[in-house]
Amino acid sequence: MSMMKAIQVAAKGEPMRLVEVPIPAPKEGQVLLRVEACGICHGDAKVSEGATTSYPRIPGHEVVGIVEKLGVGTMKWKVGQRVGIGWHGGHGHTTALTTDGGYAEYMVAYEDGLITIPQEISAGEVAPLLCAGETVFSALRNSKARPGDLVAISGIGGLGHLAIQYAKKAGYEVIAISRGKEKEKLARELGAHHYIDADTKKTADSLKALGGAKVILATAPNGKTISSLIGGLGTDGELIIAAVSDEPLEWSAMDFLNGPSNVKGTFTDINEMEAAVRFSILTDVRPMIEIFPLEKAPEAFEQMMAAKTHFRAVLHIS
Repeated sequence: MSMMKAIQVAAKGEPMRLVEVPIPAPKEGQVLLRVEACGICHGDAKVSEGATTSYPRIPGHEVVGIVEKLGVGTMKWKVGQRVGIGWHGGHGHTTALTTDGGYAEYMVAYEDGLITIPQEISAGEVAPLLCAGETVFSALRNSKARPGDLVAISGIGGLGHLAIQYAKKAGYEVIAISRGKEKEKLARELGAHHYIDADTKKTADSLKALGGAKVILATAPNGKTISSLIGGLGTDGELIIAAVSDEPLEWSAMDFLNGPSNVKGTFTDINEMEAAVRFSILTDVRPMIEIFPLEKAPEAFEQMMAAKTHFRAVLHIS
């Protein structure tokens, strides 16, 4: 029996461990992928938190790989094609929660959960686009903002540093918001026209002074930070929450009576993934990544959770 290296979580609350397990065989409607790279995302914490349907479970939902073998009846893909998969695992599955993910040398995936990955972009650079990148790309693409509008990005981290690039390339007037002055230089290099230091200025007042934002994309996972943004919207503005936070939001009715505005969340959408990848290639949007070998996945995950990676951690597997 052929074996592979993988990172597993044995049970709820257990740490990630390097193991050797049999290479899985694709079933009907599935393909076997030889994994090239897998991004490390905050969502991977859900595996150890007990959100999976069964254990042991292999995490990882930002996966790039090569089709190695076809299951019975699989018609959409050919052996040798380069593909990617995100949270949407196909057939109603969620990658790494109801099926095993990409922290492994091989993984099986349903054919309808895969997208084509062009050769013009490296596996390490494209992996984070399959969740983090696509989330902010589709949020902006489907927002009220139009070229020339004022768009604010709150947070300059794994999501925010990509959102700034997408916003600039889409033709918006971009405002970056973060705490302290140390990220201003980077924000402007990424494409921001304005920078607001939330430590020294009231974000809402600063946004209003610029005319009020048509769209604010919240990527910083802090309830108070998100709550403070609504006052910076312009007429008929839109606050889009992409940050993963369990903290309560603090709004009153007056926050909505001051003028027509919308607040909504956003999540990754398989129907937007190929567009996000194509746009990134055409406009040269790239994530800032740190590469780790598969064996270092637990260490890389801990660094990511502690916000010590700059800005996305990626496992290089083959």
